[in-house]
Order: sequence, then C-alpha cells, then structure tokens
Amino acid sequence: MKTKHIFLTGTMALTALAVTSCSLDTESMTQMNDETAYRNLEAVEMALVGCYDGWQRTISSEDIGIFMLAEFASDQAHAGLGMSDAKNNNAIDQFDLSVAPSYNNLFNSDWTNYYAAIFRCNKIIVNENTTDWGSEADKGRVLGQARALRAILYFDLSRMFGDVPLLTGPSRENIARTPAAEVYRQIFEDLKYAAANIPADAFPLSARESNDGHITKYAAEALLARAYLYYTGYYGTENPACTKQEAIDALNDVIQNGGYELETRYADLFMPACTKDASSGENYGWETTYKGKYYNGGWKSDISKEVILNLKFGSTSDYNGNADGNVFQVYLGPRNVNATSLCIASGWGACSVTKAFVDKYKNDPRFSTCVWSCDEVGFKADVNDTYEYTGYYTRKYAPMCFADGTRQEVGFNLGVAHMNLTYYQDWTVMRYADVLLMHSELTGTADGLNQVHRRSCPGETLSYSVENIRNERAIEFAFEGIRYWDMMRYEKDGAYAGRAIEESQNGAVVRNGGVEATVRFDINNFNAKKGLMQIPNTQITLSGGVLTQNAGW
Repeated sequence: MKTKHIFLTGTMALTALAVTSCSLDTESMTQMNDETAYRNLEAVEMALVGCYDGWQRTISSEDIGIFMLAEFASDQAHAGLGMSDAKNNNAIDQFDLSVAPSYNNLFNSDWTNYYAAIFRCNKIIVNENTTDWGSEADKGRVLGQARALRAILYFDLSRMFGDVPLLTGPSRENIARTPAAEVYRQIFEDLKYAAANIPADAFPLSARESNDGHITKYAAEALLARAYLYYTGYYGTENPACTKQEAIDALNDVIQNGGYELETRYADLFMPACTKDASSGENYGWETTYKGKYYNGGWKSDISKEVILNLKFGSTSDYNGNADGNVFQVYLGPRNVNATSLCIASGWGACSVTKAFVDKYKNDPRFSTCVWSCDEVGFKADVNDTYEYTGYYTRKYAPMCFADGTRQEVGFNLGVAHMNLTYYQDWTVMRYADVLLMHSELTGTADGLNQVHRRSCPGETLSYSVENIRNERAIEFAFEGIRYWDMMRYEKDGAYAGRAIEESQNGAVVRNGGVEATVRFDINNFNAKKGLMQIPNTQITLSGGVLTQNAGW
C-alpha cells in the first residue's frame, strides 16, 4: 500500500497551532495540498477523514478530555488517583485551584485539539460552492457530517467553557469569546443541516458493523435534542435557533424511522461487564457477549442496535505522534494491582465511586455493570498508593487483563502493547436509551422512561415525574460522561450540580494512603465558576488579552 497525504495547512493565533497532516493508506501516490484537497468528492471525503481524526484526537491526544472531566466533576466519583500524583485532576474535582495552585493551564491541549478539529471541518464547509460534489445526495452526506462534527466540537467546548470563540471559517484572526447564544445558534443550525441533508439510507443500520462511527441523520437529530435540553436548562431560556417542538420532532424521527432498539442485556453494552477470560495456557482469548468491537485473536464486531453514535478508537497509538487510542481507560484501573477475577487490569486509580452513589443504587440491577466492589470480589487494593480510596471502582470502560494478570494488549500483542496507550474500546456518545429518556422528559410522558427501566427491572412501571427521569438517567448512564452535563442543565447556571456534588462529596470518608480522611467540597467555589472550566492561561497570553478567564478561576 502507498500513502496519500492530506495536508491541512494553516495557523490560528487563537490556539497557536499549525494543523498537521492526516495520513491514510490508499493505492494512490497523489500529493494533495490545501489547494487541491477540496476540489471534488473523492478529495473532500479524504479530508472528512481528517475531521473525524480531529474529533478522535480530542480524547486520544487529550490533556484531560471531556469524558474524564465529566467523571472528575460529577457527584458519582471522586478524582482519586495516586498519592504522589499531581493534584491537577483533584482541583477539577473540587473546583478549587488551591489544591494545585501551579496549574493555571489545565485544558491547554484540549483547547488546541478542539480548535484544530474545528479548523479541519471549516475547510470543508467553506468550500461548499467550489467543490465538484457529483450529486446533491453526496454533498449532503459529506457536508452534513462535517457540519455535525463541528457542532459536536463546539457543543463540547461550550459545555466546558461557556462563551468560546466562534470561528466558522479557517481563520487566523484572534477573536474574543462569543456569547453562548450565538455559539448554540451555530450548533443548532449545523445539526439541523446534517439531519436534513445526510440521506436516511447513507449509513443503513443493517450494515452497522461497517458504518459504525459515521454520523447519521438520526445521530444529528438525537444530538440536537441533547443540545436543546442543555442550552435551555443551563441558560434558562430558549434559543431562537431551536424550539422545543423541533427537538421533539427530531426524537420522533429517530424513534419512528431510525430502526434502533434497546439491547436485551444492559451489561452487553460494555465489554468489561460481560467478558470472561477464556485462556488456555498462553492462548489468550475472551468469552464475551459484548455488542461492540473487540479483539479476540482477530477483530470482531457485533454492534448493538442501541448504539446511535460511537467515537471510534484503535490500538496503534505510540509516542511518535500517532494517537488513536482510548487513553482515558488506563485511568480507571486500580493502582498497581490487577483485579484478575473480573479481568480488570491495573491503572491509575481514578474515579473512585462515591459512597452516596453506592448507597443509592446498590440494589439496582444495573449497579454491577457500572461498579465493582473490592470487598465483594476479594480484591486487595494497593491502598498505600491510592488517594481517595472508597473500595469501589467504575467498570464500564475499565482496562482489561486475563486471569493470569497479563494485560490484554500484551496477551494479544496489540500495537506497542503499552498500558498507557494501547486501548481500543470505542466510546458510545449516543444510545437509543438516551433518545427514549429525552423524549419522555420533553413530552412529559412515561413510555420511553418505562421502556428503559423495564429493560433492567422487568415488570416495574414508573409514573412520569422529573425525579423519576433524573434517577433513571443517573443509573442508566452512570460513568458514561453524561451525568455531570445532566446535572448542569437541571437548573440555571449549574446550581443543581453544585448542591448534588456537595451532598455527595463534602465530608465523605475516604482513605488516602491507607489513612482515613474526609473530602472537602466548598460549594462557593463551584457557584463562583458556575460549573465551568478554566480557560487555559497559555491561550489568554497568546491572544494578547483578547481572551478572558472564566469567573472564579
């Protein structure tokens, strides 16, 4: 195979970056550059791969990343990690920079990665009228994905930072932060374009193994509803670019025409929760019912009909700039010791589960898919090297090993087989369960709520109420990077989130290095920041003061 290089060039003073090339294996040796990469459908489809790569790199090349941020910040987990680790992540967990006062640049890599990906999307979008698309259907399919990706990227940025610079073209201009209402207007317009222009049959569900990871019209519609709920909840007002009825109509289309179904067994959605070791000597292998992509002597996939959108990862990351791995997984293993009875490998000990979550949901059938207990499986943690130890760890995206302690990447000889890099489990961004629960929430009806609830609790029926919706979401999507953003939208300016985190964490008993301690969470720190994150100081400096810091940081 030869290599075709797509050079997506340009710089942005805003993020002090040069968008680098994306390499793909093809038969051609044609060199594509900034002038030729958008001339026709084939070229633009190659550039679209670069956009997806940019989105992937917001995790695989992350500093913190939106998934880990959401878990650190939520009421369901402490930051945890190790005794000698820097406390930058704990500062996020507590919304208190005094925990790690030297960290005034917490999200610099994340900021850069997001704007690099947006730059790539904008290069396709601004060439709409100069590209030879071949057909209107192809134009809608490709341009719709580029605009949906841009919407996803801005939605993430806006949830993290609030007002952010809105660039709708590949600009070198330094601009101030754009009011959130304008950013969300663009998010809604992009998602509406994607929903209206990506053909319904572009990525059929019947071919989901090969289409997995593509943004479909139904993914765009589900994301539209998610963005609507977040904006109206957090900001306490409607945005003229999307009405409640438009959000409901979008969900109705997904439900009525998307063909999605709830997976029969909840645990089958998450590989660490439904997989057993099937090794014989050194012939490593899994016995699994996982409905996703996994390695078992070769790549296997049986993508669930519940999955509407996956963020795809691979196993070929290295320290030479190649980044495609799900690098948040290593955070979630216990410090230094493998939990071999569960096939869970050691990691960095992050996101120890709060006692409040355990007490509230331990009797729910989904609990054992979400969380595992050290005591219940006879696991002896390295408590001397563990910060904020509670005896409970998350399970859905935990790193994996075999019964003899050999890590999955080593047993299967994947990539560089490095515990910090070689993780391939895809992150499910949108499930059909979320569509059903959002539909119940927006329509004030219980049908979707009960479809989701009865999957795990057969025979039980819930009446519609705000409390029932919120409780269902809290356990259904536990440790999937959703809970924090749900809490942020339940009341204006994130007020609900602050109270919930304070109740869950302030005064909670943990063990630091084996010594009993209590967690401190000052809600005043949270309220001063309105739950938003720190603008990287590097970006403020590079902008010459055009960018400003969020209050409280």
